[in-house]
Amino acid sequence: MDERIYSGRILSLHRERHRLPDGRQADFEIVRHPGGAGVLPVTADGELVLLRQFRPVAGGEVIEIPAGRLEAEESPRACAERELREEAGLAAGWLKPLGWYWSSVGFCDERIHLFVAGDLRQVGQRTESDEFIEPFRVGLDRALAMIAEGRIRDGKTMLAMLRLAQEGGVP
Repeated sequence: MDERIYSGRILSLHRERHRLPDGRQADFEIVRHPGGAGVLPVTADGELVLLRQFRPVAGGEVIEIPAGRLEAEESPRACAERELREEAGLAAGWLKPLGWYWSSVGFCDERIHLFVAGDLRQVGQRTESDEFIEPFRVGLDRALAMIAEGRIRDGKTMLAMLRLAQEGGVP
C-alpha cells in the first residue's frame, strides 16, 4: 500500500505498508523529499563563509551553510553550485564531496549531499523574495567553538564542519 496523503511544493506525505524483519507488516507515514545539497565555502585565507538566515521554523536567525533543495533532474553538485551563487554570491573553482546523510531517517527520505568549495570569486547574491541572508566569515576553530556554545545548531552545517575537520581542516 502507498497512499499519498498530501502533495505540496517541496514534499509529499505518504502512508505506506512495509514488511518488518520479523515478517509482520506495519504502516508508516513517510515524508518524500527530492533531497538537497549544502556547501561549505572556504576562502583563500582559510576562513569559512557562513550565512545568517531568517528561518520561520526556528523563530528567527539561524547560522548555516549555503544549501537548498534539488530541482528536477539536478545533480547534487549542480545544486550546491547554484545555492552557493544564490545565497552567498560566490562561485567556486572547485568542489569536493564530503558525503551525504539522511536529514531525519525516522520519517523522511531526504538525503543531503555535502561539499566543501574553494577558489572562490564574488558573483553577487541572488536571493529569493522570502530569503533574508547575510554572509559572514569565520575561522574553522571559531566555528567549531560556536557549535559548542550552541550558536550553530543546524545539522548540515555542523556535519559539514566536522567532516572538514576530519579531513585535516581547511585545504
